[in-house]
Amino acid sequence: MKIKSLKLKNFRNYDLLTLDFDPSTNIFYGDNAQGKTNILESVYMCGTTKSHRGTKDRDMIRFGEEESHIEAIIDRNGTTYQIDMHLKKNSPKGIAINKIPIKKASELFGIVNIVFFSPEDLNIIKNGPSERRRFLDLELSQLDKVYLKNLANYNRIVNQRNHLLKDIGNQEDLLGTLDIWDLQLIEYGTKIIERRKKFIEQVNEIISIVHKKITGGREKIKLLYEPSIGIYALEQALKKSRERDIRMRSTSVGPHRDDICFLNEDIDIRKFGSQGQQRTAALSLKLSEIELVKRATKDKPILLLDDVLSELDKHRQNYLLDSINDIQTLITCTGVDEFVNHRFSINKIFHVREGQVVKEN
Repeated sequence: MKIKSLKLKNFRNYDLLTLDFDPSTNIFYGDNAQGKTNILESVYMCGTTKSHRGTKDRDMIRFGEEESHIEAIIDRNGTTYQIDMHLKKNSPKGIAINKIPIKKASELFGIVNIVFFSPEDLNIIKNGPSERRRFLDLELSQLDKVYLKNLANYNRIVNQRNHLLKDIGNQEDLLGTLDIWDLQLIEYGTKIIERRKKFIEQVNEIISIVHKKITGGREKIKLLYEPSIGIYALEQALKKSRERDIRMRSTSVGPHRDDICFLNEDIDIRKFGSQGQQRTAALSLKLSEIELVKRATKDKPILLLDDVLSELDKHRQNYLLDSINDIQTLITCTGVDEFVNHRFSINKIFHVREGQVVKEN
């Protein structure tokens, strides 16, 4: 799959921008805070409906404007898709595929698969569990529409259950209705847990090979899925935690509390790994994500690299660049010297300055 072109209107710091991409490597360079990341963010939006930053729609609209428009032309196995997205300040975003409006944002998932790699991702290992759950959910939602549907239902039920737990504190007669929400939470939560376990197994098949190559065979990595319910079934765990949930007025167990453990031999890299080990594990995870998409879709994802190379040492830079030479890649950086030094094939170079993008080759 390839992104052929992109049009932005009133998006972030862009008034009006039209770009045509090379099917291989596209470099966007310039000083910080000029708008490079905004281009990658808009592409990511076209695949996932969300900002990689977790930003609200209204905050991506150019200052002083009421709405923003993103248009991307995608080629997938010879089929062209036009994705249009209208972001609005005071109402939900509008999305159209080939000029036909869609009712649910989830209908967009699966048309284009995108892997986004930013400096923040290098901290996914040492940061809190929410970062690792976010990785799980974003990747699985792109690959599995059933998972996306189950996740949406689960999140809705958790929110409603939490509201009920707060109300029970003032109206004890509502206690009997908790069972209704628990049954639904168990149904969708169990499906999410099982799919995540399978996903971690798939990641382990790939990441062990990738990590071994990056470390020259010196380290072995393995991922473990850590459900908050421990050894219990979700139904048992909910029953055991009910009194605590009522007291704390919040749902304390379930997939929204789960985590992933990264092991080097028997050492928990999250807690005891060096910064180098943590970054290598994060790089291995992202490269494994690319391979996962290839296997699941029989196609190659679009790769977005947001100023990542400056955060990696030469060895990891070389490994990353060597691993992506057959994938359409959009790369942001402050200068092109790092690519010249690596003898990296550059197909298109764009200079970004104050919301203006100029093609240089």
